[in-house]
Amino acid sequence: MDDFYRELIIEHYKNPSHKGELNPNDITFEDENPLCGDQIRIDLRVGADGKITEAVFSGHGCAISQASADLLLDEVVGKTLEEVKTIGKNEILNVLGIELGPVRLKCALLPLKVLKAGAYGLKQASDSLVEE
Repeated sequence: MDDFYRELIIEHYKNPSHKGELNPNDITFEDENPLCGDQIRIDLRVGADGKITEAVFSGHGCAISQASADLLLDEVVGKTLEEVKTIGKNEILNVLGIELGPVRLKCALLPLKVLKAGAYGLKQASDSLVEE
């Protein structure tokens, strides 16, 4: 089963469906993991009904951070910002489907931290956004 998830991660890393930038955008937020240098920016467009209509990411980093961003954005299109605020780390870890050590865990959760900071309209992201 781990092989399936490893293949899924590599596929989303090599062929992301949400890679790019939105200009104009309604929400944009960017942050990095200072331990490894991974950097993620997420741009969102939100419709009049409050639902996310488009979501893309840009940046660089390891396969885990990039695949996690792509998989996360698969999940958020069509959701409201309030729904995005409730996404927890276990949802990301379940989608990735593999055991991660502490360093790789930070890589996997960086996109969620960026997404939630943008959804909350914060000026600075905090690890507490992804601890629940």
